[in-house]
Amino acid sequence: MLLDEDPATLIHHTIGNFTIHPDKAALGRINDSLSALQQARDLRIREAESALKKLSRNLSTLQAHHTETVSSHSATDHASQILALDTQKFRIAKSASDLEVQGDRLEQELDGLKARLSELEMQGVEGAEGERGKRELEDATLLKLKVYRSLPIDIESNEHGSYNKAVIRDTQKGDVHVLQVDPKFSRYYYANYIWQHM
Repeated sequence: MLLDEDPATLIHHTIGNFTIHPDKAALGRINDSLSALQQARDLRIREAESALKKLSRNLSTLQAHHTETVSSHSATDHASQILALDTQKFRIAKSASDLEVQGDRLEQELDGLKARLSELEMQGVEGAEGERGKRELEDATLLKLKVYRSLPIDIESNEHGSYNKAVIRDTQKGDVHVLQVDPKFSRYYYANYIWQHM
């Protein structure tokens, strides 16, 4: 086949009609993007490696701590601790039960005392009539005993248990008189004798 023009001229025109500058710019941009991506990838790999090393160190520390804890743990110590805590729990429960029983008893005692108090308040300061009379008799007897005990006279009994001798002390003169009680003398005689020698 014959060409109208010289093939070299045709090839030269063909090459001249191709525009490769945009393609070269696009290839440059692609190369720049690939370079930036490679740098970012390398940075991320370094960060991941650093994090992996840190996690490896933490894992080693935790494994060592776990091994130490497991080796120091004793099943017998744990069982004895549980037993001691159970014993303490039962003691506390028993103490609480005892305190509850004591509280109930004290509450009953308090109720009884309240009832007694209300009864005494109803009787008043002097109390019931029978009680008042009994108290007046006791007061008179106590008064007589106080008077008798304040006198400087000691009554002594004989071997049979009867009181037949009186020791009279005269505190002013410092004398002591012994009086034998004989039924043939009257009480008036003995009263005069005692008053004269006191």
